[in-house]
Amino acid sequence: MEFLKQLGIKEVNAGAASGREWLSSTDGGILSIHSPVDGTHIADVTQTGEEQYEEIIRRAEAAFRTWRTVPAPQRGEIVRQIGLRLRKYKEPLGRLVSYEMGKSLQEGLGEVQEMIDICDFAVGLSRQLYGFTMHSERPQHRMYDQYHPLGIVLTISAFNFPVAVWSWNAMIAAVCGDVNLWKPSSKVPLTAIACQNIIAEVLEENDLPEGLFSLVVGKGSTIGERMLNDKRIPLVSVTGSIDVGRHANEVVARRFGRTILELGGNNAIILTPDANLKMAIPAVVFGAVGTAGQRCTSTRRLIVHEDIYEQVRESLITAYGSLRIGDPLDENNHVGPLIDTAAVQMFRKALQLAENEGATLLYGGEVLEGEGYISGCYVRPAIVAARNENDIVQEETFAPILYLITYSGSVENAIALQNGVVQGLSSAIFTDRLQEAEMFLSHAGSDCGIANVNIGTSGAEIGGAFGGEKETGGGRESGSDAWKAYMRRQTNTINFGSTLPLAQGIKFDL
Repeated sequence: MEFLKQLGIKEVNAGAASGREWLSSTDGGILSIHSPVDGTHIADVTQTGEEQYEEIIRRAEAAFRTWRTVPAPQRGEIVRQIGLRLRKYKEPLGRLVSYEMGKSLQEGLGEVQEMIDICDFAVGLSRQLYGFTMHSERPQHRMYDQYHPLGIVLTISAFNFPVAVWSWNAMIAAVCGDVNLWKPSSKVPLTAIACQNIIAEVLEENDLPEGLFSLVVGKGSTIGERMLNDKRIPLVSVTGSIDVGRHANEVVARRFGRTILELGGNNAIILTPDANLKMAIPAVVFGAVGTAGQRCTSTRRLIVHEDIYEQVRESLITAYGSLRIGDPLDENNHVGPLIDTAAVQMFRKALQLAENEGATLLYGGEVLEGEGYISGCYVRPAIVAARNENDIVQEETFAPILYLITYSGSVENAIALQNGVVQGLSSAIFTDRLQEAEMFLSHAGSDCGIANVNIGTSGAEIGGAFGGEKETGGGRESGSDAWKAYMRRQTNTINFGSTLPLAQGIKFDL
């Protein structure tokens, strides 16, 4: 395929890079990557061995000693060039994202656009790494705080956003003076290799040191565990399941490292009687079936007031009936495949568990077979009438299942249902009543890290800090002041007088 050639993807690809140089080894075994779109074998990847990992860490440490002394605006200039290079490769890289992961081409291109946007954001940020000046209680003293680079930042990314989430971390960390190490999901390593090839061009043109942007494709049980336990890595950003994040947090915390955790979501949209359903229904459908329900911000639960429940149910069934399911590279289709057949089995199991708990399947739920569905990864998105208390509703199923839940009375009752899960990533309400919107956004409202009014749960912009509360992990990435997580904070006090007054008026005379 032409886009593979454009991105430098070979039949067999090394899975370790320290920047411009690829380190090949078969010590860690070989990954064979097949597309969920049509089951076709795309390429193989050699996984990183112990020796290659140590070399990459050695080079990353050396690169950090140089990179941290480069003025932040100059670091921003490198990120600017990376953004320009991503613009050049947007079409082939977006196509690879779609083909390797299975999301629609529009979403694949949109993911690369996220990378471009975060580069632009980071360039501006490189001139805005502000500290604060505080008034000292002591005469002729100046006090302020500042931020210093941390060192090696490890990003462990998930299959559903194979490139965008890495860029959120890597571009911000780069302008902060950190060096980057990336461990992509073993389900989608080719997009990571393509990104490394793109960045290598910028590193070469600017004669930058090896180790500034590094890549490691390897087994979680071996290389992954070694990374988590490696004291040379002060910050680990993990996107994944709650179980994966909990383990990573425990391991890294034992060595007093830091983590940014972006874990499970069980996101709900509330529809009140004052909702504009012409806006709400498309938002619900895209939130539930976009990326085949495999976004951490996907809409899992729809909490509908009983007065409009019948109307909403029928509108959703009609909308779902118009969905076109098939090859995601065909822009006429709305829904592509799940990532693999294991995800399909999870989808089927969740629907069975829901039925066992008394829930009712209203639409969909079939595994699609025949011409156009030969990979075995295509399903018909499902709508299920359920109760918020159902065990399966309390979980995050990474598949296109929308649970339809009713509420009665005031919006406070709907908010209680919305908050009645252990996850706390994204949430939304559709209402034209100011009081309901403000209640949803108040201290007594949504307990999620993201709360939206009259838009859906997915599709966050890079300018806002992204992340959630409770078992979603509490981390923040991308915009706002999320950059502070990639730096260490230092308070400085300067005495420019000729005496030594002590704080709190303490006397210590010699």
